[in-house]
Amino acid sequence: MKTLADLLAEGVSGRRVLVRADLNVPLDGETITDDGRVRASLPTIQQLTGAGARVVIAAHLGRPKGEPDPKFSLKPVAKRLGELLGKDVKLAADVTGESAKGTVESLADGDVALLENIRFDARETSKDEAERGALADELAQFADAFVSDGFGVVHRKQASVFDVAKRLPHYAGGLVLAEVEVLHKLTEDTERPYVVVLGGAKVSDKLGVIANLLTKVDRLLIGGGMAYTFLKAQGHEVGQSLLQEDQLDQVRGFLEDAEKRGVELLLPVDVLAATEFGPDAPHEVVAATEIPADRQGLDIGPKTRELFASRLSDAATVFWNGPMGVFEFEAFSGGTRAVAQALVDSKAFSVVGGGDSAAAVRQLGLPEDGFSHISTGGGASLEFLEGKDLPGVQVLED
Repeated sequence: MKTLADLLAEGVSGRRVLVRADLNVPLDGETITDDGRVRASLPTIQQLTGAGARVVIAAHLGRPKGEPDPKFSLKPVAKRLGELLGKDVKLAADVTGESAKGTVESLADGDVALLENIRFDARETSKDEAERGALADELAQFADAFVSDGFGVVHRKQASVFDVAKRLPHYAGGLVLAEVEVLHKLTEDTERPYVVVLGGAKVSDKLGVIANLLTKVDRLLIGGGMAYTFLKAQGHEVGQSLLQEDQLDQVRGFLEDAEKRGVELLLPVDVLAATEFGPDAPHEVVAATEIPADRQGLDIGPKTRELFASRLSDAATVFWNGPMGVFEFEAFSGGTRAVAQALVDSKAFSVVGGGDSAAAVRQLGLPEDGFSHISTGGGASLEFLEGKDLPGVQVLED
């Protein structure tokens, strides 16, 4: 696999380089609420511009339906990226149309252009190879080389991730290289005890990764909304808590498999049970096995926080994906904070698996350097740990 270092050694001054970045940030109107992914993209862009490349960036934001939608415009991202780079970032008004062509042609050495949201073009996510290929052909006209640096999308076979790499000399960016290296540490020659903490809303989102991790980990700590399906599978009532009835048999299988393999699978022993879903909802601490019928669990309780922290304290390797509760509400952020703080305090090689977990670290004001690695790609990380191939990485390996 050729890397950004290889490309820089070949020389990029005056050459146009297409960079697939992951700039899919959360927005409140036009305000970016977490610019972590933008900041993570800076090193690759800065190395290229510093060497005189004319950088063209392709990226997506949200899930527009294959056509322009003002609320998913990359305008706020272009503004923030420009602030962080200390230079103007030219935003094209379209993906590969006249505005994009003119914007790319106007670039001087060291300049940066951002194409409008790549998902405004339905061909980007098409299942039809010919349709994706047609968009990739148009993107390839903009550049002399391609750098894949959007780890958050490498699990997708999409035009700007997969197909364009077949049409241009291609290189792995620093971010993709770093992410893959970290994930290899979680799957090969992993130091033990190896502990995985999983949270988030739905167990159905993590079926494959749980099944695979049960063959690799020493302990599995489960919190968040998905914990209530596990508690129900054990025969406990969960009140109005989030529950996936259709996953109960699958979860019972996980519990049995963990016991057979000697994997310590820990569930909450107490929860914050609220009368409703809301930031100011009245709530009380109850045993996880005694959630009242009219209440719903919105966070793990104090005893569970202590339990989870204790089971993380001697870990050598930890992977964490998914909050322990509704961390967006201050009253129900304590569980997520406790797990994150336990990782900061530990000596483990600790990996935060992107998505809401990474957002929680920043929102709760925890030191990012307190973790060994904060991933930019939640879905990509999970699919790698599930044992799946990542098309956007595979296409670079030639």
